Amino acid sequence: MRNRAAWLPWALPAIVLVMVFFVAPFLLNVRFAFSSWTSFRAEITWNGLENFSTLIDQDLLANAVTVTVVYAILCMAIQNTVSLSLALALQRTSRINTIFRSAFFLPTLISPLAAGYIWRGLLAPDGAVNSFLGLEWAWLGEPATALVVVAFIDAWKWSGLITLVYIAGLNSIPKSLLESATVDGAGPWTRFRRVVFPMLAPALTFNVAVTLVGALSAYDVIAATTGGGPGDHTRALNVVMRQQWGQGFFGSASALGFTVTLLVIATAVPLVWWLRRREVTG
Repeated sequence: MRNRAAWLPWALPAIVLVMVFFVAPFLLNVRFAFSSWTSFRAEITWNGLENFSTLIDQDLLANAVTVTVVYAILCMAIQNTVSLSLALALQRTSRINTIFRSAFFLPTLISPLAAGYIWRGLLAPDGAVNSFLGLEWAWLGEPATALVVVAFIDAWKWSGLITLVYIAGLNSIPKSLLESATVDGAGPWTRFRRVVFPMLAPALTFNVAVTLVGALSAYDVIAATTGGGPGDHTRALNVVMRQQWGQGFFGSASALGFTVTLLVIATAVPLVWWLRRREVTG
């Protein structure tokens, strides 16, 4: 108790910021999600589940949830697979590896909107990618490829940061364990599967949680590249929420924001719990 009292004055500013900028807006959003609130009338009245039923009747909610979940799975899988591969290749500390680490980390410093606009230009039918490949493919305009391409752009944006976390995890593995496994006759794949991967559990838990939560609440990259198109193939929840807000349907936008929060809790919490359990049980 004495230690807690000593730290409370230092933690109080952070607590106030969290309450003002996160907790209070969330509670207000919950209220507005069940209210009739538009730009066409001054009154804000309780309407229960009408906002959600309207979104369902317009086929907006189901499609947005599906797109968001698929996009989150793609981002999580691509980012962690690419980042772990890069971390294994760049684990050793050397001048050339330091240069490559810095190069892969650079996209993290670019704003998501800027990254989206850059890639929209590169992937245009007359852009640099098609010129290099000798194609005329509309990478962001085809329903079959749009969501996957946007997920790859998101991976390009954030994989450098995820790679550094994996490198830190790899460097924390005691060399004696790897040497013992080598002496026992374990090959590279066996060492990775039996020693390296289990010891990376804390880094894996962190990276999976970060990539999943980030992708479930994605907006910037999608807005800058496809705007939710073609059709509704990349219309994630936050994209629809922004469109509803721009059209003056503030109650529906709040309902979508509340849905994003529930979706993050429903997917991230069980997954992180399972990964944390795996850290303990192996």
